[in-house]
Amino acid sequence: MSLILQRMPVTLLLSAFAGLLALLLAVPLAFLAALNRDGRTDTVIRVLFQIGLSMPVFYLGLVLLRFFAVGLHWFPVGGFSDNLASDLYHLFLPALTLALSLSAVLMRNLRNGVIEVLSADYVDFARAKGLRNRLVLGRHVLRNAAISTVALFGLNIGTLIGGAVITESVFAIPGVGRLMIDSIYGRDYPVIQGLTLALAVLVSVVFLATDLAQAALDPRIARR
Repeated sequence: MSLILQRMPVTLLLSAFAGLLALLLAVPLAFLAALNRDGRTDTVIRVLFQIGLSMPVFYLGLVLLRFFAVGLHWFPVGGFSDNLASDLYHLFLPALTLALSLSAVLMRNLRNGVIEVLSADYVDFARAKGLRNRLVLGRHVLRNAAISTVALFGLNIGTLIGGAVITESVFAIPGVGRLMIDSIYGRDYPVIQGLTLALAVLVSVVFLATDLAQAALDPRIARR
């Protein structure tokens, strides 16, 4: 328990950072692709995200490490620090590694949702009332299109945490993922069992938070 509690905050910070980066990448690009449906911008965005989705996490991490850390020296090769600002600096590349594949899934789903909602009658009615396009996109389109994307985001948290196991090993981050790998190599079965239980509880909590977020976005779900 002491080992897990010592390493868990690092993995939680990495997963939260990766989820935030995935949303920052997926939401604006999904809107840009949907508003330019079947155009050059839409095609370029979908192709780039598909390339990121098709790469294994460990390979993508090595590519980013070689280019940004070893080549350009913009980020550290690995490790961790002792304050939040430096932590985020050290975790940017591993978080981006996890975020690229997740953002591709979210972007594709949100793009399809935005395209579907844009053709709805209530969106046409909102525009007919004279509402500004920014208000229509934010209040009516994003809220309704994001319902399925929120569910998809919650379902992929398990994949995100699973990817953190490999990513923490590539970037030498002292989280529960690296502890899991070290415990497997050392055949430390009590630690492996404890980590499996802790990660299962963590994913279940995320699923509960996802259900609450869906209910907040769609009152019909809350009444079921």
